[in-house]
Amino acid sequence: MRTYQQKTAETRHDWYIVDAAGQRLGTLAVHIARALSGRHKPTWTPHIDDGDHVVVINAARVELGGKKWDDKLYRRHSGYPGGLHTRTAREIHTKQPQRLIEMAVRGMLAPNRMRSQQLRRLKVYTGIEHPHEAQQPRPLTEVPTH
Repeated sequence: MRTYQQKTAETRHDWYIVDAAGQRLGTLAVHIARALSGRHKPTWTPHIDDGDHVVVINAARVELGGKKWDDKLYRRHSGYPGGLHTRTAREIHTKQPQRLIEMAVRGMLAPNRMRSQQLRRLKVYTGIEHPHEAQQPRPLTEVPTH
């Protein structure tokens, strides 16, 4: 029996929608990253980008557990001495709520050349309105998990 290897021309990118209201950030990011990478498909091949488009709505209503709003720190460094910038999850959420989901999903994806392509298919909106109705996105709960 031969092993099936999917070709790039055979890939198909579906559209899914996720309502982030009342969901935990980490659990949500796992499901989104799985759909973006295409690991939920039986034809998944590690070197082929077969992921789907994911539209996230209500990003401003995502939840974090316990004291993580104040204890979870996001750090970045400018590369210069004294250039470490630290922000809490609450600070990021008040200025740009969609960035919390984007950063969490980015951390869940494999750090390879396909990550930037997969992240381009992630659309995050703070409210319920989004411009992707023409693609007829299905709820992400329809995605089979192994």
